[in-house]
Amino acid sequence: MRLSYPADIKIIQVPCTGRVDIIHLLNALEDGADGVYVAGCLEGECHYLEGNYKARRKVDYVKKTLEELGIEPERVQMYNLSSAQGARFAEIANEMVQQITDLGPTPVR
Repeated sequence: MRLSYPADIKIIQVPCTGRVDIIHLLNALEDGADGVYVAGCLEGECHYLEGNYKARRKVDYVKKTLEELGIEPERVQMYNLSSAQGARFAEIANEMVQQITDLGPTPVR
């Protein structure tokens, strides 16, 4: 579709968002990412049945952990969309970059 999204977005593909682990999200922040978002299947439409629900629980756990550490939980988000929603993916990328820009650099560095 030749949609554009910000160049500072790094996409890491996994077979299922259920494979994203809490440590992956925390390591990304520790390694210098100002924010992380997980884009998974629409709820109830996961090819692996419950992967997106597992990912949601992990993202919520990381958000809670960040809040306890005094770091903005908004730095980690999860979005549900289908593979046919390329325009929405680009829109989310732009929204996330704007949100992170508003928050400023991560305090983890």
